[in-house]
Amino acid sequence: MVHDCSNCRQLISENFCSNCGQKKYKRIDRKYVLDEVQYMVLHTNKGFLYSLKNTIRNPGKTAKEFIAGNRVNHYKPLLLAFVLSGVSSFISYKIIGMSDIFREYYSSQHMNSPLMNDTMAVVASYNSAIMLLLVPLFAVFTKLAFRKWGHNYYEHIIMNCYILSFYTVVSILVVYPIIYLFRYDSTIFMRISSASMLSIPFILIWFYKGFYAEKSLKSVIGKVFLTIGLLLLGYLASLIIAIIAVFLLALIKGPEALQYFQPK
Repeated sequence: MVHDCSNCRQLISENFCSNCGQKKYKRIDRKYVLDEVQYMVLHTNKGFLYSLKNTIRNPGKTAKEFIAGNRVNHYKPLLLAFVLSGVSSFISYKIIGMSDIFREYYSSQHMNSPLMNDTMAVVASYNSAIMLLLVPLFAVFTKLAFRKWGHNYYEHIIMNCYILSFYTVVSILVVYPIIYLFRYDSTIFMRISSASMLSIPFILIWFYKGFYAEKSLKSVIGKVFLTIGLLLLGYLASLIIAIIAVFLLALIKGPEALQYFQPK
């Protein structure tokens, strides 16, 4: 059935106007509202659940398909990472109570400085959200490491969103339940947290081997360790800058300015 486009008045014989892209007129009723809510919240007509399922199965291949242009069924990777990070932050802060666990651990290690407690509490509770904010920075390092393999900086942002999404899903489904069971033993908790961080190189190798299937495993491993090396150099540089800033603060305002950094 042919309709006039509500926007440009061209004739529409399909679901969308071929001239301006306006969707064919549909009366707003109960079905319309339910469809819009479904699309807005989860895009479950393949979008969110489809992307989640494929990201769990093979994040590298999923990212490659999206970057190559196969996007119609996929949830937007930036939004996917954002939603999962929000879920992860809620679980770690509200359900597990990671900030309290970290305070207890550092207190038992006689490292109970206000700065250490506050910093680690924020990092632990909002780890996924912080990593999401750092995606553009991580993309700089992966772009440098993989610069000869044919993808630009913005494509590396998308890759890192899929890497973060996979890591976050694993944390929600595997790591967090284990941490919750041992949340009253801060020592075991820290060991589990450290083990989850040590899994990152293996996740990166699996991701990039899935993305660059034509490349040898040896070359992928080399690029991943180059990425990790660049990240460590960046961390070392930021640490040096922080130390210099602390000393400058002491020189400008005197030793009393450092009281917040001292253990109590």
